[in-house]
Amino acid sequence: MSKTFHKTKGFRFKQFTIDGGECGMPVSTDGVLLGAWSDLEGMHRILDIGTGTGLLALMCAQRQPSADIWAVDIEESAAVTAQLNVTHSPWSEQIRVELGDINTMTYPEPFDAVICNPPYFNNGEQSQSQQRATARHTGSLSHQALLARCKTLLHPQGRANFILPVVEGEAFIELAQKQGWSLTRLCRVKPTDNKAENRLLIELAQQGDQCQVEHLTIRNKNGYSDEFVALTKDFYLKM
Repeated sequence: MSKTFHKTKGFRFKQFTIDGGECGMPVSTDGVLLGAWSDLEGMHRILDIGTGTGLLALMCAQRQPSADIWAVDIEESAAVTAQLNVTHSPWSEQIRVELGDINTMTYPEPFDAVICNPPYFNNGEQSQSQQRATARHTGSLSHQALLARCKTLLHPQGRANFILPVVEGEAFIELAQKQGWSLTRLCRVKPTDNKAENRLLIELAQQGDQCQVEHLTIRNKNGYSDEFVALTKDFYLKM
């Protein structure tokens, strides 16, 4: 099957702009939630796996301007797009974008934090866009392989942060615990007051015996909830 290329919609934030380029996935609420929610305090080396447009790397740079950030993607179009967005941002000297397979890439030092909005469809019809299919389906990076690789890339006290739909997220947590990870933070996200949870924000560590459980509702009858605004106001233009 020949590759189909689609222009991805861009998005403007308070301190940077995302040009979607031909990346597989556009800016999403999932990505913004993960970038804002992840605990980056004291993190000096951060790795963004599957960077796509570079959104998470840029959010990390805005939050931790003294950190060194690596952003990697297996799709050339994504790496090109991410590099463009990084170059046009205030943090072009802070973020290094690389094209490659995270399963085979090597780094001189372990990371303090990994952040990843991973693919989550294990089966079903894939998108006609090769970039979108790679971003959404686990064929190029299984959850088991991702978890195992994160363990080798992180400092023993490091943390790994993910967002997944509820069913896939619960299976991901179970798989992580079987590999020896500890679930240290969990946020259950609801789109509105009267809808069921549809996303899990997940923090894993190699050491830890207690889990902090949080709940977040994105919208209420008055619009965006106070909790969602507080979490994302440093990024969204109209917050």
